Amino acid sequence: MLTASEQDRGNFVDVVNATRPASGPAGVTAERRYPIGAEAIGGGVHFRVWAPGHERVAVVIADGIERLSTTPLAEEGDGYFSVTVPDASAGTLYWFRIDDDETLCSDPASRFQPEGPLGPSQVIDPRFPWTDGDWRGASLEGQVIYEMHIGTFTPGGTWRAAIDELAGLKAVGITVLEIMPIADFTGAFGWGYDGVNMFAPTRLYGGPDDLRAFIDAAHGHGLAVILDVVYNHLGPVGNFLERFSAYYFTDKYETDWGKPLNFDGDHCDPVREYFVSNARYWIDEFHFDGLRLDATQNIYDFDETHEHILAAVTSAAHAAAGNRSVIIVAENEPQNVRLLRSPEEGGFGIDAMWNDDLHHAAIVALTGRKEAYYTDYHGNPQEFVSAAKYGFLYQGQRYKWQKDRRGTLAFKFAPSHFITFIQNHDQIANSGVGDRIHKLTRPALCRAMTAYILLLPGTPMLFMGQEFASSAPFLYFADHDQELAGLVYEGRKVFLQQFRSLATPEMQDNMAPPADRQTFERCKLDPAERERNVEAVRLHTDLLRLRREDPVLRRQRRHGVDGACLGPGAFVLRFFGEENDRLMLVNLESDLHLDPAPEPLLAPGGGETWEVMWSSEDPAYGGSGTPPIYGDEGWRLPGNACVLMRPAAQPIEEAESETEASIGLATI
Repeated sequence: MLTASEQDRGNFVDVVNATRPASGPAGVTAERRYPIGAEAIGGGVHFRVWAPGHERVAVVIADGIERLSTTPLAEEGDGYFSVTVPDASAGTLYWFRIDDDETLCSDPASRFQPEGPLGPSQVIDPRFPWTDGDWRGASLEGQVIYEMHIGTFTPGGTWRAAIDELAGLKAVGITVLEIMPIADFTGAFGWGYDGVNMFAPTRLYGGPDDLRAFIDAAHGHGLAVILDVVYNHLGPVGNFLERFSAYYFTDKYETDWGKPLNFDGDHCDPVREYFVSNARYWIDEFHFDGLRLDATQNIYDFDETHEHILAAVTSAAHAAAGNRSVIIVAENEPQNVRLLRSPEEGGFGIDAMWNDDLHHAAIVALTGRKEAYYTDYHGNPQEFVSAAKYGFLYQGQRYKWQKDRRGTLAFKFAPSHFITFIQNHDQIANSGVGDRIHKLTRPALCRAMTAYILLLPGTPMLFMGQEFASSAPFLYFADHDQELAGLVYEGRKVFLQQFRSLATPEMQDNMAPPADRQTFERCKLDPAERERNVEAVRLHTDLLRLRREDPVLRRQRRHGVDGACLGPGAFVLRFFGEENDRLMLVNLESDLHLDPAPEPLLAPGGGETWEVMWSSEDPAYGGSGTPPIYGDEGWRLPGNACVLMRPAAQPIEEAESETEASIGLATI
């Protein structure tokens, strides 16, 4: 909770639309939406920054071609400076000058950088003709997430180009679009995880209103949109935050990517305010339906005297949404379920976490490789049964790869809290050559695993292009100058050496340079493949329809599924319904004949038998056909297949035979 003194300093964490008197011409009151940045008001534009320890701050406005005008900001106290410039308006280009430094800096809370992070900031009018007034957001239950990188999602790589593909995603059964980071960064292309202008959607995909138009259109198609945000570090180039204040960062902790942010040290309140406001900003001004919080294990806040920054961000996002529902997802490598607990239970109130354990087990099963962080997984039936029942596989056991315990107990959480996937941006790129999973395994095995993942009671996630078996790789790409590009390239090679197969000279030499434009271009999806790869599209569409429409499969409740191992590569999951059940039979190895089959989960109900409801070996998906599964000779499970069964009325002659047997038993 905020203290009164914090509110007096202009901390507006719990207020969506706050006002505060600010320095400027006599009688001018700035009605601000956010603590710092440039905001158009009735009498011009109000500029406000936090720059403790500095004597002077001035706003430098581009007044026509090659003409600059400078206006000093007045000191408010507590490190804040502000001024209203009557002649400025939406569209005005500006920088800040700190003390007498000749370097002009972009606004730490710039709403747009039309020339990139090293150029001027631009005043933005947030008003937009929204058409989503009836949109009520999205809650976690029943969602299907689709991770996407706007720059490579279409050949054009823009928000406007992406709008044309929304109807196709909706038709497949996608419900939530998860956009990889868009905070502006230097260069002509990149993944987005080195953003430096946290409030400025990158100019590479269009302007702020193009982003708003994309979200408005998505809502029109019934698609929610959440944003991947990076609150653990800032990028190496164009990061001017430290020029305004060294207090934005801390040297108490470390990350693999840059200086950690100061959420619990001296003068951390304005830093916390900055990032909490950022979360509100995306939800409020752009109508995002939630956030995905990147690498939360590197977001450090150990001060128990204030609300944890992750809890503050989560509650601020919900407050900004008003009567809309939002979804907050976290990536957390240690799998600490405190993130999922409610604030009343000492947690952060986050809705869901990525389930890396299940991904790793699936990759071992699909490829046979047990390298690096795949070392502690077998890819065997027991892991897939346990993942279906409990979510995370490691909930406190020893983890050889890290020489430590991994995970925390997660038994109490409903399956929807676990995001399940077999592909994401990191894991595809970490194959070394950016190959997607359908290129790394057998087609039948890939279909079977896809069915398992999409029909589990967790919350499934696809990576863009997965639904049509895209031929485009997804490689690591980042546009830097020559010196930094070389360092990044070598660093990437070293990182991938944890995989023995990628540490060989031939693989190291074969890795695409991240700064090469062709590396980026190769990753662009070809929308025409949706029409060519109809079997893959049909597979995903049918599975998601089953998940959405079947009264048993769509339930995401605790204890709603049980499972058992049937053989070295085979297992059964039984989904319990109110009236009848479903069986999922998965065989990741060769054909399996079970006779006898002393496993009670296989038992049909009285007067019933089992019939095939769906099979990954249907020729409509490129399969080889599904032979009879259950009959007088027991169970026959085809290899490399997933088969879904449902109850069916038992044939009359069999039912009569059972009745006679039961009558005979009763007379004995």
